[in-house]
Amino acid sequence: MSTSAPPLPEPAAQWREVCVAYPFAKRAAVGPVNLHVRQGERVLLLGPSGSGKSTLLLTLTGLVPDSIPADVTGEVSLFGADVGTQKPWAWARHVAQYFQDADQTLCGMRVEDELAFALENRAMTPEKIAEAVAEAMRKVGVPDEWRHRRSTQLSGGERQLVALAAILVQDAPLFVADEPTAHLAPDAARRLHALLTSDQGERTILIVDHRLDGLIESIDRMVVLGRDGTIIAEGEPRRIFREERALLQSHGIWCPAASMLDAQLMRAGIAAPFAPLSVNEALAHLDPDSAPRRLLEQARPAVEAFAASAKPSHAVRDNPALVQLSKADCAPFLSSAVLRGVDLTVQEGEILGVLGRNGAGKSTLGLTLAGLLPVKAGLRKGPPGGYAFQRLENQFTAGTVCEEILGAWPKRMSADERARRTDAALEAWGLEHLAANHPLELSQGEKRKLALATLTVSDRWPLLVLDEPMAGLDAQGAALLTQEILTLHEKGRTIALITHDMDLALRLCPRSIVLGEGGIMADGATEELLGDAALLARAGLAEPASLAAFRWLKAVALRLEPVAAC
Repeated sequence: MSTSAPPLPEPAAQWREVCVAYPFAKRAAVGPVNLHVRQGERVLLLGPSGSGKSTLLLTLTGLVPDSIPADVTGEVSLFGADVGTQKPWAWARHVAQYFQDADQTLCGMRVEDELAFALENRAMTPEKIAEAVAEAMRKVGVPDEWRHRRSTQLSGGERQLVALAAILVQDAPLFVADEPTAHLAPDAARRLHALLTSDQGERTILIVDHRLDGLIESIDRMVVLGRDGTIIAEGEPRRIFREERALLQSHGIWCPAASMLDAQLMRAGIAAPFAPLSVNEALAHLDPDSAPRRLLEQARPAVEAFAASAKPSHAVRDNPALVQLSKADCAPFLSSAVLRGVDLTVQEGEILGVLGRNGAGKSTLGLTLAGLLPVKAGLRKGPPGGYAFQRLENQFTAGTVCEEILGAWPKRMSADERARRTDAALEAWGLEHLAANHPLELSQGEKRKLALATLTVSDRWPLLVLDEPMAGLDAQGAALLTQEILTLHEKGRTIALITHDMDLALRLCPRSIVLGEGGIMADGATEELLGDAALLARAGLAEPASLAAFRWLKAVALRLEPVAAC
């Protein structure tokens, strides 16, 4: 007697022919999309800036169109139920949703109250709330001394940590996260990735994130949106990053560092037998101690080409000082000093990396370097600088994208010249189709492009401080900004680059400083700092993904060079 298999559970989330169009928009923001997320599955949603990733997530609980007006067609369901049958807040027991902007999750309360808020709304007992809050803080890495600090007093990265803890404490069966690691230091991002992916089968995860290294190994399936807001690829990450690599690159979508190395090795005819997700995987079949010499010699130029693209093309020069801090105490506005006794010289024309964990004082130091925060003690010498804020909305003052860039030019410039240059800047940054939009209508990646364009189009600032400039940018936007930074460097501009992206720091910054423990922990060549495992552990950082390729090249040189010299 045959027995039929039990029916499969309803998908945790499902979109059927969903299309979203915002009022007065000339085209749909996303769709039509057909997508399902199985219960217990871990799905990564990728796509270029403006492809509708955030919009799609916001339809999941009905925030679009219930709270954010839009025309939504098609069907959206959660665990088999139509989303429209309940208000967005009623889905809170089923869906824990982290928004792209951490401040959309937080209420400005004390940290422990932020975490307890959702549980209090469920009428949980104080004892259970206290236990859940303590556990969430421990898992996410929120220090106990933050408990009584208001979330508004935290740095951008610290607020992101608290917002993530406030979402995870809800212990909902579906966790939806939009760029959860955009402002997290490497150790915090690594902890979050491990936390999200450790409960296999117990929690469903739908995540949008550009930081793929360290995450992608734990993802079951990828869904890729193209520029028109439709799905262009879907499947297992290894297959997508090898077989669809050219398609992803044509749409300006991030690929992990291993995918770039895999491409070089494929061209050399010596790629790994399976598509790698890490640089170590890409080189595993080419062990310097055991692989045949012929294979090592064949692979070496390909790895060298990959490594060359990961290192600065320029060196530190002994230029005059532009900005100096001497025995400086640096403090956020109306707060006590977080950095004490800082001695730092920023040379004319250099690109200085500013690294450190969340809360180490990177933004405070950057604002002090730019002259926007006075020192509490000590001395600052040098001209004022321009600052690209972490929170993009702080930078916008005009009613349209076009007007925002128009206002960045010197007043002495003629109206015709300003208009001509504005059109050129809009085209260069890929914003021409958004010229008439209000800046706050843009996606986070598009806002980032606009903010950086307004800061860099003129030569007003001899020093530019860029605070996490790559956050929210797609691969195309990041490549554009990287080239812009190098162009500014060639023109003699000085840049302080605050970043949690260690590969970016290695690629752009010959010299970096590492902040921590209330001051500057280290100052030196970026490659040396990021190769110091003890320093990275103390500072809460992680080595660049590309550093494994540098180690491989050194090991291969030790094996091959003695014979070559004979």
